[in-house]
Amino acid sequence: MSELSTQLIPGQRAPQFSLTDASGSAVSLSDYAGKNVVVYFYPKAATPGCTTEACDFRDNLNSLRSAGYEVIGISPDQGEALASFSNAESLNFPLLSDPDFVVATAYGSFGEKEFGGKKFSGTLRSTVVVDTQGNVALTEYNVDASGHVARLRDALGV
Repeated sequence: MSELSTQLIPGQRAPQFSLTDASGSAVSLSDYAGKNVVVYFYPKAATPGCTTEACDFRDNLNSLRSAGYEVIGISPDQGEALASFSNAESLNFPLLSDPDFVVATAYGSFGEKEFGGKKFSGTLRSTVVVDTQGNVALTEYNVDASGHVARLRDALGV
């Protein structure tokens, strides 16, 4: 897959998805119908930036939930890597596996990036907030992992 995906814009209907979590159970966006959901995409479990971001969501989950937001993390990692990452960092929200980048592409979170001087395609760090009606409420692309949740909370008024 080498095609860049198109970024979503607020007001659009959020693409539906069903992916497996760390234990292999299916989790769908429709499971969160009537709730606000922060869907964040990260490139790889247990890497420094992804760990920073995941722990930031973990540490802020209670305040997000009390403001009516649930959190879902999505990466191309598969079950064992997700379970290991979740357990190692005591994560308190689901991590879902998108190994073929289908959901990342639908959400505008797949594209070309550079690491170590090499260009390749993959999941781009981004966040999409889905409102209680299933519409895109907020998008953030090319996210800097450090301080992301504080900026997100500010944007959401949480």
